[in-house]
Amino acid sequence: MGASALVRVRAASGPSFDTAQRLPAARLRPFIARYGGFRIDSASFGATRGVPSRHVTLMVGLGEPFRIAGVGSFTSFVAGLHDHAEVVESCGRTAGLHLVLNPLGTRALLGAPAGALAGQVLHLEDLMGARVHAELQCRLREAKTWSHRFDILDEILARGLKGDVTSGELHWAWRKIATDAGSTRIEDLAREIGWSRRHLSGRFSAEIGVTPRTLARIARFEKACALLRRERSTLADLAAAAGYHDQPHMTREWRALTGCTPKEWIADEFPFVQDYELAALEQ
Repeated sequence: MGASALVRVRAASGPSFDTAQRLPAARLRPFIARYGGFRIDSASFGATRGVPSRHVTLMVGLGEPFRIAGVGSFTSFVAGLHDHAEVVESCGRTAGLHLVLNPLGTRALLGAPAGALAGQVLHLEDLMGARVHAELQCRLREAKTWSHRFDILDEILARGLKGDVTSGELHWAWRKIATDAGSTRIEDLAREIGWSRRHLSGRFSAEIGVTPRTLARIARFEKACALLRRERSTLADLAAAAGYHDQPHMTREWRALTGCTPKEWIADEFPFVQDYELAALEQ
């Protein structure tokens, strides 16, 4: 399935909810862009879209299991990069922590490259180990505040770091494509590194799970989402600001990546209960 996503938690009928976010400890910031926490108590909460992201998604559930349509139920999961929307379902009472992972940091955090996770949703305990996962769940459930929960994440994840073994060239290329929101020519990027385009594409697929071109599409879409978060301009202005050729181009890309048009997205997904996924784009 591959549900690495800007996982939205939103409510249909004014639920009781609270959210929090924080940067990880300095030692973990090369691997994790941001922590987010959420609690929702509403009988009306149901399904929401999980859309493509340049980050790997790690969710630690503290309430009812997450149900991913067509895949299964998960207490906690890791989802690799993908280029299409998926449906994440939940009952109205849910809580958890969302870790926004740098895809080139999954080797250090979980012992596997993001390329091995692409197109999949895996139980966290299968990657982290049953003993460590049980400790994480137990301590997070006992903690009384979001700050304490984030401290627990810092401690357990730093303790298990396996070392960063990914090349500096890939780190630079991933960040360049992401921060330039898809405007960088892949040929120019490969030339600057000193690789062929084919070699760059192969390394991206193996280590990150998508090609540079796909990452560029996702980065442009994320920029459009971030612009929508800050200001509600016309769709034509949004398309131009986000780097699309024109509004029809943006609409085609939006439908391919989310399964809906920009107008449908605005109607269905705004307002967001939690914004930390988009805040991570600035890291």
